[in-house]
Amino acid sequence: MEVKLQNLTKIFPSRNKKVGGEVVAVNDFTFTIPDGKLIGLLGPSGCGKSTTLYMISGLQKPTGGRIFFGEDDVTELTTENRGIGLVFQNYALYPHMTVRQNILFPLQNLKGEDKMTKEDMLERATEVAKLVQIDELMDRKPSELSGGQQQRVAIARALVKMPRVLLLDEPLSNLDARLRLQTREEIRRIQRNTGITTIFVTHDQEEAMSISDMIVVMKLGVVQQTGKPQEVYDDPHNLFVAKFLGTPPINVFDGKVAGGKLYIGEDCVLDVPGVADQDVTVGIRPEGFTPDENGPFVCNLRAVEVMGRDVSIVSDNAASQNPVIRSIVDADNKIDMTKETIRYTLKPHKVFIFNKENEERIYF
Repeated sequence: MEVKLQNLTKIFPSRNKKVGGEVVAVNDFTFTIPDGKLIGLLGPSGCGKSTTLYMISGLQKPTGGRIFFGEDDVTELTTENRGIGLVFQNYALYPHMTVRQNILFPLQNLKGEDKMTKEDMLERATEVAKLVQIDELMDRKPSELSGGQQQRVAIARALVKMPRVLLLDEPLSNLDARLRLQTREEIRRIQRNTGITTIFVTHDQEEAMSISDMIVVMKLGVVQQTGKPQEVYDDPHNLFVAKFLGTPPINVFDGKVAGGKLYIGEDCVLDVPGVADQDVTVGIRPEGFTPDENGPFVCNLRAVEVMGRDVSIVSDNAASQNPVIRSIVDADNKIDMTKETIRYTLKPHKVFIFNKENEERIYF
């Protein structure tokens, strides 16, 4: 099911009556989610991603704009009539019901032409339980399950109605690190097996990039960039997107362009033909550094952290906006720790230049 958002806006009145004013949670959001894809809504707390999800679900009414499921305008439809499955952050399972009863509950509330026989409901519940691999837990209650198992029950309950659209609101945030990894792989497997259009809200960029077909990066209610995860990482449109994506985060420097050359501090580090002379902000991905005894970029060497196949070199530079510079290089590189400085050659496709004032990308 294709989901189309047209100029979607949500404005809340200010809670401070003395100050007044309004809070724009989502501002003119236009985006088309292709049929059968998993889309990650990504951004820091307060960026409007959950509000967007709740407007798609019908739990919140847009201040402006329209929502389409395929050709159907669902903007004014109630939640139960939209054909959505919604999984909350806290699972929201019924504690007095067994796993089977929790999964069956949405089917038992179907009316009219959609009403199912008891046998059909049990068959559907069993199919979905097998899909999320909890079919052996059907007689247990939520208190007898681990966090990961409870999350699977919540997903099964959302899927059992065969929704047109599946909505996941930070579904992994209550799990420990290992379970998060395992469960996000399960979510991706389930989504591929069902082919249901899925919208996944998270503030964890690694989570979103690992399972999403496309990501939408948001800031203060405004969409900053959309695209395939790797493409957005490799080609950020502004400094916010560049800084938000990536682990370790991008290294940011004060720089300048003069005579078609990029300078960081006093070091001329790269040719940037066609870029006008100006002060700029420079972003360099951790994998964008190559240790080179004759390299143009000089940093103060602080530490070397061996991480198996990779080595993390920790250094600093007076022009850096980060407390330390982290560069990730192949473990085959032998770093001389007796030296006080280290020289680098930079990989041009891992170096991004941004306007100092508006933080938009300057291409070279």
